[in-house]
Amino acid sequence: MPYKINVVWIKRDLRTQDHEPLFFAEKANIPYIILYIFDAKLLKHPDVGVRHLQFIYQSIKALNTALEPYNKTLSVFYGASLDIFKFLTQQYEVENLFSYQESGIQKSWDRDIGVSKFLKNKGIHWQEFQQNGVIRGLKNRKNWAGLWKEFMQQPVLENNFKKTELPILKHPFELPEKLKRQLKSYPKLYQAAGEKNAWRYLNSFVENRGKNYQRHISKPTESRISCSRMSPFISWGNLSIRQVFQYVSNHPNTQNYKRAFSAQLTRLHWHCHFIQKFEMECQYETRCINAGYELLKRGANQSHIKAWKTANTGIPLIDACMRALEQTGWINFRMRALLVSFFTLNLDQDWREGVYHLARLFLDYEPGIHYPQFQMQAGTTGINTIRLYNPIKNSKELDPNGVFIKKWLPELQNIPLEHIHEPWNMSAMEQSFYNLEIGKDYPMPIVNLNESAKAARAKVWGHRKHPLVQKENKRILNTHVKRR
Repeated sequence: MPYKINVVWIKRDLRTQDHEPLFFAEKANIPYIILYIFDAKLLKHPDVGVRHLQFIYQSIKALNTALEPYNKTLSVFYGASLDIFKFLTQQYEVENLFSYQESGIQKSWDRDIGVSKFLKNKGIHWQEFQQNGVIRGLKNRKNWAGLWKEFMQQPVLENNFKKTELPILKHPFELPEKLKRQLKSYPKLYQAAGEKNAWRYLNSFVENRGKNYQRHISKPTESRISCSRMSPFISWGNLSIRQVFQYVSNHPNTQNYKRAFSAQLTRLHWHCHFIQKFEMECQYETRCINAGYELLKRGANQSHIKAWKTANTGIPLIDACMRALEQTGWINFRMRALLVSFFTLNLDQDWREGVYHLARLFLDYEPGIHYPQFQMQAGTTGINTIRLYNPIKNSKELDPNGVFIKKWLPELQNIPLEHIHEPWNMSAMEQSFYNLEIGKDYPMPIVNLNESAKAARAKVWGHRKHPLVQKENKRILNTHVKRR
């Protein structure tokens, strides 16, 4: 007779604490297995970067280390999720599936719908838990902010584990060897993954690093230290937002760094605000938030797109940001906004031509944040101020000594301060003196910043008056803006 079990399906919740599915699986008092699925179909989607999978894999290793004393293992599967659940129901008598809800892309929604239908036909109960105060099935934002705050103030769930007697699950859904080799290789410049490392980063933030949070948040170099750097841990669920929220709120240093910590807590709220938006309308991955902007035609300059992706735009701060992101997986919010603004406004490219590229590069990629934020910076919401960032102005203000630029663009290492932000202004003699030829050793700007900014203002700002944009504005405000 088959073993009677429950199943815990881990997704973006790679932790042992403040974890409702694991809590209820323990409470049920029947054996359970824990699984993570590298869904082969989802891995082929253009938003997936190898670095995401590497971070997940390292988080799984850390999770298994924490579970080892209880004879528990997070089993890794590779294949179609539906096939895997069919296999499990053949091997065991599955009573319940426990997991968190996932505010994912359309493909993950479709995956979950397929699994749900199968489980229902088998008479298996799938209990999904709300994650991070994001609520499924909302039609508008009435009372959402209050409900979110209430969720954040609920006690953090303490998970306790009993030793299991269930043998380790053997299955045919093994990771391909090539993928396994990729996952085991983890670059040193990426943030270390896992629950313990998440706590290490959070502790260092509240103990010391966070004191300069507000002063340094937009600076490309200083922000790497002064920002919390919690985003990858939150995105992949090494910690819950409730854990972070309460730890920052209740730490003794909260009074010492009141304004800085308050700003950090506000960002946690906005994090969930955007995920709630995506939860309600996940088509934002591929469609303009404001349908009126589907009528605004952008250019399709492949050489410009390539230059942007490969850090060869000739604009030092833009290229330095892309290089830093490529090598480390992280840049601050302002620099992310700058990359998108330059791409969609200065270069006049459709946001969809760049959105997956950055998704793959962000170690902290979270669909619910990525697509609404990308579109907000691209000016396709209709309800937000269109932000056209001047990369030279930002470079001079936020990297005045060119420290960030010179770190990530070593070809500009010897350029004096007066030229580091605009090296194309050097004379031929100066270029010869500093052993740098603009157009050969470092590219000329691919676009005139002043002219392109002027054209963008006329084009994008002007389109805000279109009747469909105005009509859509009312719908968006009614759906996604807080009601009193």
